[in-house]
Amino acid sequence: MRTFLAFDIGGSFIKYGVLTEAGTFVEKHETATEAHLGGSSIIEKVKEIGTCFLEKYIISGVCVSTAGQVDSKKGEILYASPLIPEYTGTPLKRILEDHFELPVEVENDVNSVGLAESWLGKGNRAKSMFCLTVGTGIGGSYIINNKLHTGHSFSSGEIGYIPIEGSQFEELASTKALIDYVAEQKSISSDAISGKWIFDMAKSGDEICIQAINRLVYYLSKGIATITYIMNPEMIVIGGGLRIRKITYIRSLWNS
Repeated sequence: MRTFLAFDIGGSFIKYGVLTEAGTFVEKHETATEAHLGGSSIIEKVKEIGTCFLEKYIISGVCVSTAGQVDSKKGEILYASPLIPEYTGTPLKRILEDHFELPVEVENDVNSVGLAESWLGKGNRAKSMFCLTVGTGIGGSYIINNKLHTGHSFSSGEIGYIPIEGSQFEELASTKALIDYVAEQKSISSDAISGKWIFDMAKSGDEICIQAINRLVYYLSKGIATITYIMNPEMIVIGGGLRIRKITYIRSLWNS
């Protein structure tokens, strides 16, 4: 069975490992991205990590999921957040193919989540599925008949920017929005709290945290309703860093 190198380049961590063509990891690890050092530093890390694995395994190819808007045909970063300087415009596929002398595929991270859910996850039997990721921001990907719908300019699924009641979706229903709201209501620094802390406090009966979660669920439901009206997918899968998986809040979201 063939094995592949896999990299997930995020703003905080680069997660990487070796996996089989059946989707099973042989080994996996992570290291700090150190995004502030820029795109060239990230590329050097990927090269160094990959070279070590090539000494241990017979590798058939390299797959990269990455933050930013990606031209998946060229394997080029069309746009990246200022959090990763000098990453926009990087011809990642060409650079890594030249270095590893192997086939390389590059895709946006949220699109990769959608493809994985369609292949091996909850959406593996759905003919149409929208994958919604809720974390610091909000992203999405649309899978039809197990194929990713990228849109005209590789920006299909950028659902975080849709207008909801005068603001953007991710300004109201992301983890950052939840934390900022609680911090403002409690007159504390947003750096002092986390999404997990808010859910734990809500469980303990904290009224502000309960109100904040209910507010988030309300806006999240508005965004999901918009997705449903426009795309009418058979299934919506919710992932990402937001700890909304508590059964109480899933029921609340469904009712909303």
